[in-house]
Amino acid sequence: MTKAEKIKYFDSVAAERDKWKKRGAYYHGELEKYLSFLVPPGSSVLEIGCGTGGLLAALRPARGLGIDISPKMIEIARENFPDLQFEVGDLDDIQVKEKFDYVILAETIGHVDDIQLALRELHKVCRPETRVIIVYYNYLWEPVLKFAETAGLRMKHLLQHWLPIEDIANLLVLNDFEVIKKEHRFLLPVHIPLLSAFFNRFLVNMPFFWRLSLNKVIIARPVGPRKSPGDVTCSVIVPCRNERGNIEDAVLRIPEMGRHTEIIFVEGHSGDGTLEECRRMREKYPRKDIKVLVQDGKGKGDAVRKGFAHAGNDVLMILDADLTVPPEDLPKFFDAIVSGKGEFINGSRLVYQMEKEAMRFLNLLGNKFFSRAFTYLLEQRIRDTLCGTKVLWREDYTKILQGREYFGDFDPFGDFDLLFGAAKLNLKIVEIPVRYRERAYGTTQISRFMHGVLLLKMTLFALKKIKFI
Repeated sequence: MTKAEKIKYFDSVAAERDKWKKRGAYYHGELEKYLSFLVPPGSSVLEIGCGTGGLLAALRPARGLGIDISPKMIEIARENFPDLQFEVGDLDDIQVKEKFDYVILAETIGHVDDIQLALRELHKVCRPETRVIIVYYNYLWEPVLKFAETAGLRMKHLLQHWLPIEDIANLLVLNDFEVIKKEHRFLLPVHIPLLSAFFNRFLVNMPFFWRLSLNKVIIARPVGPRKSPGDVTCSVIVPCRNERGNIEDAVLRIPEMGRHTEIIFVEGHSGDGTLEECRRMREKYPRKDIKVLVQDGKGKGDAVRKGFAHAGNDVLMILDADLTVPPEDLPKFFDAIVSGKGEFINGSRLVYQMEKEAMRFLNLLGNKFFSRAFTYLLEQRIRDTLCGTKVLWREDYTKILQGREYFGDFDPFGDFDLLFGAAKLNLKIVEIPVRYRERAYGTTQISRFMHGVLLLKMTLFALKKIKFI
């Protein structure tokens, strides 16, 4: 069909679109709930192919713009949701002049004549931190959906492209987008008590069954750095408790990165004089930007949060004061994040051969188990969940902090709090191999069995909060 014929068709069905959505209320409600999980309320959102505006309104954006090729659809959307903006527009030739946090294409991509050229247009409305979310039908469902239309169970749709998720991903790559996640939704798009929840939250996330899902979801980001590397500043947070013998080594070995680097020691009520040593280092090395804080609470997670709250620079780093991860490796993390290769950089101690006493055997087994579990949970490869060295943008941490209520205060370490938050924001997670050294001073503060049980509880918690939603 020509574009004019498509516009005429969508105008003709605009008045009855909401009626059909009510008949499929379960499907549309669950899709809105899922996209609301991906898009934090208060974001700026552009929906392309917005129809009558119901999905955009459900996302509760601070700034919401919907565009559609159908003037009749836009007219109804404006009447239904006067607090949002709706304009006649086309993915083939985007005329919007602003950038958004999220760009949504829900069940739209199949109507475009040249998908590759259309996806190139998305760069007009994207910043490097923008997430593009594409929802489309699994081509295996084509005969089922056509039968539903013939039987009068679904509104008739135009003939459209039926693309496997791999083809859409490939077209994104060709247009300088990086695919972060591929998700699967709906094995049973109608409501049957108990059965629908089992199929659509649990079974659809199991191997083999996800291939049969009705919807495929791709989350992607534009490729490229956020800022010029020479302009980026860096804060290194060093939680320290009973680490007096490592403090000066940390000061001397942490390199300068970017335009400016500050070191923030967060002391945790030590009994060996660590606080006094931190203050002595601040006086001894006045040319270095050293801050010394004292925890209000307990645990590494509390220390990291206090350090981040006082950090004033663009990139936030965590370095454990035991120095088992060498400070000399930090520039690798800095280069990875400022170059745009990742947005949440996690250290991995499980690549190189370790020194003999660096990690005990049971700790190693636990790390490998949680690596498998979290790769499945987060839909991104995570080899070492417990490495203390983590790096992210301060603006992304602010978003994690704003969304922390969703998970609650459940993580005394701070590692999983950040990982879960990064996954919910769909940040690109990249791991940097590090050489894990033996301690030169002090003893480990990890209780293998107690903390192992706690980590298992958090994994089960994340299944419910991230995977089976």
